[in-house]
Amino acid sequence: MPEIMKLKETVAYQDHAIVSKTIVEKKGGTVTLFAFDSDQNLSEHTAPFDALVQIMEGEAEISIAGKLLRLAEGEMIVMPADKPHAVRAITRFKMMLVMIKSK
Repeated sequence: MPEIMKLKETVAYQDHAIVSKTIVEKKGGTVTLFAFDSDQNLSEHTAPFDALVQIMEGEAEISIAGKLLRLAEGEMIVMPADKPHAVRAITRFKMMLVMIKSK
C-alpha cells in the first residue's frame, strides 16, 4: 500500500552526525533522505551516475568540479556523473538525493 510521507519528518537530525534513510531502492536508481548537523560534510568524491539534490530545510554548500555553490530550502541542483563533488552543512540541513542509475 502506498504511504504518504512528510519528507522533513522522515529523517531526523543527530548531533555531530549525518543521518541517511533510503526510501526507494530500485535497479534504476535510489532516493535517499539526509539530515546533516551543522559543520558536517561529505568529502569530495565522484559517482558514476547523475544525482539530483533537493534541499528540504536549511542551507548547504555544494562543490561540483571545483565550483562552489550555496543552496537553501526549496532549491535543487543536478550533480553530473563522474564530476568530483562534495557537500558541507552551513546550517543543519536536510536534503533528498535522487540517483539515476542509467547511462
